[in-house]
Amino acid sequence: MTGPTIGYAAMLEQFHPTEAVALSEYAEQHGFSGVMAADHFQPWVPAQGQSSFVWNVLTAIGERTRGDMGPGVTAPTFRWHPAMVAQASATLAAMYPGRHWLGLGSGEALNEHVVGQYWPETPERINRMFEAIDVMQKLFRASAAGKDVKHSGTFFKLESTRLWTMPEVPPEILVATAGPVTAKRAGRTVDGLITVGAPLEKIAGLFAKFDEGAREAGKDPSTMPRVLQVHLSWAPTDEEALRNAMVEWPNGGMKFPKADIRSPFEFEQMAKLVRPEDFDGRMVISSDPDVHLRALQRYADLGFDRIYLHNVGRNQREWIDVFSDAVLPKLTR
Repeated sequence: MTGPTIGYAAMLEQFHPTEAVALSEYAEQHGFSGVMAADHFQPWVPAQGQSSFVWNVLTAIGERTRGDMGPGVTAPTFRWHPAMVAQASATLAAMYPGRHWLGLGSGEALNEHVVGQYWPETPERINRMFEAIDVMQKLFRASAAGKDVKHSGTFFKLESTRLWTMPEVPPEILVATAGPVTAKRAGRTVDGLITVGAPLEKIAGLFAKFDEGAREAGKDPSTMPRVLQVHLSWAPTDEEALRNAMVEWPNGGMKFPKADIRSPFEFEQMAKLVRPEDFDGRMVISSDPDVHLRALQRYADLGFDRIYLHNVGRNQREWIDVFSDAVLPKLTR
């Protein structure tokens, strides 16, 4: 049996962009299939220390690797007008045919509030995202046909125009969500789903809603990609793995919604309250590759097509070496 493809999650919040590119290349050389990188304007906590421009980094990764790559995710709604995200995505897809996919989300205040707009409640953020997707899909379709398009909606306007650089095949659009209502809308609207590690029953419910929406739109959900990002902590000892989680990725132990928090320094203060037990059920922390393998196998059994792994420590090359031998070849579906 074949398993899902396993990609590398390049954490631009933790690593200088040249290092993130080098690590992505190293991961591919050791069996990882592609790269996911998030569009952050700020890191989660100051200690992470970086936050480079995702589109520049993906372009450099494209030059140094041969696998798939996508921003997982970007919000086409506040810092960006959807036309600009469509142009960036179409350009990347034209440069690297068949390799680029576009992950979209409704945004987090940490990244989006920096341009000084009003930060709305969740329903408006989701509605903005789906209208932005409509704008981008119109641009992709019209531009591929050599036509102009315009849009006048609740949140966005687009004067009559087109994308002048287009790939032969527009990039697939995936929506990132952990909510069943949004998952159903995504099934109706886009090409695939992205989510993060969570209890299996929650993900199964998410899949059911996504499939329901897809079937309502006359699509076959079995052909639509399901993508997972998993945060984990591996190190040679359990103590080091736990220390890496506590220091490098304390946001992984915060058991509350984070979309309304604006500053890394606010997260830093909240991180002081995180305890080791707060990671239970949220992130696997272990020095034993088999423990990680069993956790990832459960996700693979749910039906994910692509899984992107983020080891939260700075020990990236050591982790890649271990997982390329002890985990990646053993995952099946």
